[in-house]
Amino acid sequence: MIKPYFKSQDKNFILLLGDVFDVLQEFDFKFDMVFADPPYFLSNDGLTIKNGKITSVNKGEWDKSFGIEFINEFNRKWLKLIRDKMKEDATIWISGTMHNIFSIGQILTELGFRILNVITWQKTNPPPNFSCRYFTHSTEQIIWARKNEKVAHFFNYDLMKEINQGKQMSDVWLLPSVAKWEKSCGKHPTQKPLILLSRIILSSTKKGAWILDPFTGSSTTGIAANLLERRFVGIDNNEDYLKLSKCRKLEIENDIKFRRLQNKIQGLKEREQLQLFLTNEPKVDYNISPEF
Repeated sequence: MIKPYFKSQDKNFILLLGDVFDVLQEFDFKFDMVFADPPYFLSNDGLTIKNGKITSVNKGEWDKSFGIEFINEFNRKWLKLIRDKMKEDATIWISGTMHNIFSIGQILTELGFRILNVITWQKTNPPPNFSCRYFTHSTEQIIWARKNEKVAHFFNYDLMKEINQGKQMSDVWLLPSVAKWEKSCGKHPTQKPLILLSRIILSSTKKGAWILDPFTGSSTTGIAANLLERRFVGIDNNEDYLKLSKCRKLEIENDIKFRRLQNKIQGLKEREQLQLFLTNEPKVDYNISPEF
């Protein structure tokens, strides 16, 4: 049995330390949803602007590319393992840019997934393009796919329409990048904003669902999941990132902090609307829990 790096007192937030390729083969639990933020392979010694200063785009050795065959094999390997950990009606969300998203889309199709949408996350505050030789990079893509071609998936269409002022929500989401208040426990180089993960989780899961993040980093997925009364398992091979994730979970064990972060989940018309939705949302009986 796997020994978790951290398991919260409420048992709804579990962190596993280790290489995703090893850890995924050590348990048989099936998840209702997966969010994956794999390496984009864009650490190419280039430069960008961050907080008004020119900085390197390099994130670490884990983000360096060794060619298209390397990228394809990496994506094929982890997606095969992930598919085996998904329930038959589960869906997966995968974020990326031009550096990795085409590879992922191709391999999802190879493995029998059905791609439902390719969401374009348009950032309201992207870093400027200081080279002035091409258009400013202001978007990331997020592929949403279900495990099986012929097994129906869950989509909370009505809630997404309500968030979108009564209109059908499109596949272009205008949302900000990570805010300062989301970094109270420290910084992660590829951290995703709470508002993004909250929308993903609300749109494609039910209360009580188990969500997996195989490249968990600072575990925004897990924080959003717990704020929305879902449950979470995150995997990472970097202990510093898991320490950051643990800190973030311990923060929201404080009721005041928990409500404060819930209220920062934008989209609904009124502050109390999210609490009302969660109160009235029927809870699916997910009695089985991972044996960690």
